[in-house]
Amino acid sequence: MKEISAKELEEIVGKGKSLNIVDVREDEEVATGMIPNTLHIPLGEIESRESELDKNKDYIFVCRSGRRSAMACEFLEAKGYNVTNMTGGMLDWAGPTK
Repeated sequence: MKEISAKELEEIVGKGKSLNIVDVREDEEVATGMIPNTLHIPLGEIESRESELDKNKDYIFVCRSGRRSAMACEFLEAKGYNVTNMTGGMLDWAGPTK
């Protein structure tokens, strides 16, 4: 599975590059702040909402610490999606949130 650190992602986001970021945390967690322009799909809904994702796009998955996003990546990678896990999760994110 491909990985990116929170710091590396923060630098890319800071340069204004368009990315497909998916936050798999629960509703109450994202209410505390999430990376701007991020799609929210809680981990428990990934399978039922898979049709919202495009196999021709690259996705970066985010959660609180990196464990749930890794689970989402494993599931989707097995189905042919191009996914990357943000290690350290939002605990390591120092960039802007909305």
